[in-house]
Amino acid sequence: MTERIDFLRTVKPFDLLPEDVLREIADLLEEVTHPREAIIYMQDVSKLRGIDIVVEGEYETFFYDSQQNRRLVEHCGAGCCYGGISVLLNKKRSLRTVLAKKGTKIYFLHRRDFRALCQAYPGFFEHFTTKYGQRMLDDEYAHFVKLNQGGPAQNYLASDQLYSRRLEAVELREIVSCPGSTPIHEVARRMAEARTSCYFITADDNGSGGAISGYVTDITLRDKVVAGLADARQPVSTIMDAPVVSISTQAFVYEAILLMFQTKTRYLLVRDDASGYVGFVSRNKLLSDQAQSPFIFIQSVKQAVSGQELRRRWEQVPDMVYQLLDRGVKPEIVNQLITSVSDTIALKVIEGVIQEMGPPPARFVFMVLGSEGRKEQTLLTDQDNAIIYEDKANEQREAVRAYFKQFAEHVSDQLNAIGFSFCEGGFMAKNPKWTHSLSHWKRSYTEWMNESNPEAVMQFAAFFDCRYLYGDATIMEELQAFLSEQLQVPHDRFFYYMAINALQFEPPLTFFRNIRTFTVGTQQVFNLKKTMTPIVDLARIYALKHRIFLTNTGERLAALKEQGVFSDKEYHELLQSYYYLMGMRLKKQAVQIISDKTRPDNYIDPKTLTRVEEVSLKEIFKVIGDFQLKIKVGFAKTL
Repeated sequence: MTERIDFLRTVKPFDLLPEDVLREIADLLEEVTHPREAIIYMQDVSKLRGIDIVVEGEYETFFYDSQQNRRLVEHCGAGCCYGGISVLLNKKRSLRTVLAKKGTKIYFLHRRDFRALCQAYPGFFEHFTTKYGQRMLDDEYAHFVKLNQGGPAQNYLASDQLYSRRLEAVELREIVSCPGSTPIHEVARRMAEARTSCYFITADDNGSGGAISGYVTDITLRDKVVAGLADARQPVSTIMDAPVVSISTQAFVYEAILLMFQTKTRYLLVRDDASGYVGFVSRNKLLSDQAQSPFIFIQSVKQAVSGQELRRRWEQVPDMVYQLLDRGVKPEIVNQLITSVSDTIALKVIEGVIQEMGPPPARFVFMVLGSEGRKEQTLLTDQDNAIIYEDKANEQREAVRAYFKQFAEHVSDQLNAIGFSFCEGGFMAKNPKWTHSLSHWKRSYTEWMNESNPEAVMQFAAFFDCRYLYGDATIMEELQAFLSEQLQVPHDRFFYYMAINALQFEPPLTFFRNIRTFTVGTQQVFNLKKTMTPIVDLARIYALKHRIFLTNTGERLAALKEQGVFSDKEYHELLQSYYYLMGMRLKKQAVQIISDKTRPDNYIDPKTLTRVEEVSLKEIFKVIGDFQLKIKVGFAKTL
């Protein structure tokens, strides 16, 4: 306590307060330590509960301008107070963005106690009002304060570092473990003692050097032991959850959170390439660090309880997309976030329908196709999905098919009501043509590859971009193994027509290097989606040729580079071209929805482009044209 009082005597304006008041304040202070490079407050977004007094380390404070550049950067070291002006302006949110440097410790004083001091001690109060008055003489400071006086805009970014911060900079929990033979009650006791909600289980008998084979959480104990009336004297291996999911220390924070959502795990082991596992991190920890991040939004989607609530969440996605792109977040990351939201909604719908209809009569997979299958959804999206169910004996076949036809209809109807419109081409599970047994699907793929023609290849290309979403993954794995085996046999005709398909849409670049347009309404435009299509087709044709069953265009290109199909230069040209177009397409659609209140489309009027955008697009069109020539040489030699 004496240490705190001695420190407060050095801090302005606390040095103006009587000794007995300092003693009372010292009792009220909460000590908080921040991890390095942590964003503490976001400008006009993060709520302020009081003021922070820096004890050790440093706060870096700044405003963001409209281009997201940092302005009026200040460094606030030991003895500096932050938050006083915001509180006195009766703002509930921080005026500035605040970044904590390594080893930062602060004393926190609640706003009610701070206000009481201001009311009781005029000198204390005037310190902050004088400081504010002096700052408002700076036109730039006054400009940002006035900007922030409007209602706070909804913001889905916790910090820039969500996308640039690696797990090595995150404070990890120490791994606590025991062998699988340990009794359940003993593990529960150890969890309570260690104050941890996750205990890892090893395969050996000493609990220290063995491989981690599973884990137990509070939820495991609740669901399997308490609710399941299990004998707590049994070995913990009988109730542990498996498998464990791990991630590298070099992975980004957003990748860790996405992995947690995808695998439905609440804990990740974090491994160092040199020394092995170095700790673990929980989903709650990462999400709580992100305040208003997109991942909190995804969590809110997971917690939605009605179709109407899911629809409202989906309608909020354009705002999230625009803000992310406006802050410079890569389009490929934005695609992943849109996919995570739409996947989460679809899973909620599927699980709800199963709950209504009862358990399925056979193992099955609900798969998504096309842009959704590639994890490249935009804001102009419809349903592309299908169902594969296991083969059943003849006497069960009709009952199984009847269940899945009804199931597919319910799922598609609910998705349509939420905002995922029916596919105009009918490529969805609701259409009986795309709900079938595994053997039927194998025959369909064989027919598409062996009896190819230009129309069929164009029509069924989306089925080669299929991705597992729900159900028994082994069915999808069996289909992929079948396709891999089939593709080992020469399919020159199939690849020839796929090449023809990839050459359907030429880049809209004239001989004189102008952008070729067509008329829509009163505008001369070109189609961004069709401009991107050759890159999608190119990645697909080469991926199938080399039996790569990734579906995402960026992932396909990376795998092809690894196999030496594309050089490093070619890979980066294609990747950058594709995601430049994707970013332009997403932002344009978001603006149409948010500002224009119109249905989004894929058209761009060249007159709306900046000079830099126009030059960039022309270079991209040239890159696409060069790669189409590569397809002609490689797959369509007779062209």
